[in-house]
Amino acid sequence: MSNSKLVRERIWGKLKGVAKPDTRFHLNFGEVIPDFEGSEAATDRITALPEYQASKFAFITPDNCLVELRRRMIAEGKPFVMSTYGIFRGFLYVEPGSVPKGAELYAAWLDGMEHFGRPITLEEITKMGRFDFMVTGASAVSVDGVRFGKGHGFFDLEWGMFTDLGLADDNTPVVAAVHDVQVVEEKLHPSETDILVDTIATPTRLITVERRGRRPRGVKWELLSPEQLQSTPPLRELAHMRGIA
Repeated sequence: MSNSKLVRERIWGKLKGVAKPDTRFHLNFGEVIPDFEGSEAATDRITALPEYQASKFAFITPDNCLVELRRRMIAEGKPFVMSTYGIFRGFLYVEPGSVPKGAELYAAWLDGMEHFGRPITLEEITKMGRFDFMVTGASAVSVDGVRFGKGHGFFDLEWGMFTDLGLADDNTPVVAAVHDVQVVEEKLHPSETDILVDTIATPTRLITVERRGRRPRGVKWELLSPEQLQSTPPLRELAHMRGIA
C-alpha cells in the first residue's frame, strides 16, 4: 500500500467522528471530501487572509467543506470558477449578480451551483485572466503543505490544466481547508506531482507553510487513460488547443 493511501486511511478513521454525512455518499471518503464540524471557523480564517480580501478571480473546488466559503463569496460578489463533480461537466462560473439575494446558500451547494453557475470553457477562463486565489479541500494535508485528495487526482488535473494555460503558477496562493484531525503533523517529502499549499485553515488554527519545493506544471498526458480523457471535457478541449487530439 502506498504511503499516501496509508495516510488517507489513517485520517479517514479519525474523520468519521467529526464529518457531516454527504447526502449521496454518506461517509464514503473515497468519493467525497466531507463538510466537518467547525468548517465555519475555518472559513473565518480564510476570509481574514489578505490574499482572500484582495482576490478578484478565484478557483474553488466543489468539496462540501467549502460550501460556507462559496456562500460568502457569492454574497460578497466575488467571482469564482468551480469544477463540477469529477470534472465530468467541466467548470462552472459564478459572477456577481447571478444569484438572487437569499439564494446564496442554495447556490453554494453542488446542486445549486448547477442551477446558478454558468458552464465555462478553458478558453473563456483564459480570456478572463489568472486566478489570484485558490482553495481546495483535502483528505489530509501535512504541516509542510503536502496535500492528499480522495485518490482520484482531480485537483492535480485541474492544476495541470490551469498551469498549462498560465492561469496559475508557483506564486498563486493555494489554501487547504481541513479539520484538525486531517492535519498530518510530521513533515513529508513531496513528490514531483504534489501540489504544495501555502496555507492550511482548520477550525482552531491557521498554518502558514514554508514551501521547500516547486509545484508541478502542466498536464502529465502520459499518465492519463483514454477513459479519463474521454470523460473530462476540459482535458479534451486542452488537448485540442495543444494539437494533441
